[in-house]
Amino acid sequence: MTQQENPRSENVARALVTLAEDGPVAIITLNSPETRNALSSAMFEALAQNLTKAAQRPGVRAIVVQAEGGVFCAGHDLKEMTAHRSDSDGGEAFFTQTMRACSNVMQQIVGMPQPVIAAVDGMATAAGCQLVAACDLAVAGPHARFCTPGVNIGLFCSTPAVALSRNLARKHAMEMLLTGDVFDANDALRFGLVNHVSPDGARALALALAWKIAQKSAQAITFGKKCFYRQLEAPLSQAYEDASAVMVANMLQADAREGIAAFLEKRAPQWAQRDAS
Repeated sequence: MTQQENPRSENVARALVTLAEDGPVAIITLNSPETRNALSSAMFEALAQNLTKAAQRPGVRAIVVQAEGGVFCAGHDLKEMTAHRSDSDGGEAFFTQTMRACSNVMQQIVGMPQPVIAAVDGMATAAGCQLVAACDLAVAGPHARFCTPGVNIGLFCSTPAVALSRNLARKHAMEMLLTGDVFDANDALRFGLVNHVSPDGARALALALAWKIAQKSAQAITFGKKCFYRQLEAPLSQAYEDASAVMVANMLQADAREGIAAFLEKRAPQWAQRDAS
């Protein structure tokens, strides 16, 4: 095998993150249980690569993000970050690069054309909790735990706060960020961090949810997801103006014509491949 056929970045992606497909559902797995699936530089690279691959596969209509081992994700790799304190700048350049990589991945998830569902069994800490909040939906197993414990080590979880504050009620988000306490799956459900708690574990329910969504129009989902996040940041009048324009554009798509006709004719719709952007 030549070097071109097996570049180092692909090795990293295969080792740390795997990508599989179950029909129309892509399954991305954090695969470094020995590091508690910590978000090292290599892990960020691998996760970004596999998100891109999943997004570009035309048959993929929903994505599940899960993890191997007893920890969903332990957040940033503090050992890696501490090692860079010996750099000439005290680690500033590496810390900046790491936070940029983290922000890029979280925004990549939001910008994916397909819905992304987190399947959380075990602990999701700091940036790992941020990863859960960045996903469109989340399912927790009975032993899932969530925390943003930066305050316990003198480092407020400011970047996780971005995702948390956009998903949770403000006081719930601040309780997590200010106390650093560990919250269980039922707390996460009450806070709005997860959609469901499954007594049998998160993976099966997350996959079932993904399959349900995958049966809908991919064109409509792509239009809707993009509009949903964009209008959240807009003033009310602008949000309605934007959403109305999206509705018009969506109505002109083949799937809307087919879906409405199928409803009126009392038959199952036949959806087109995803091509809305």
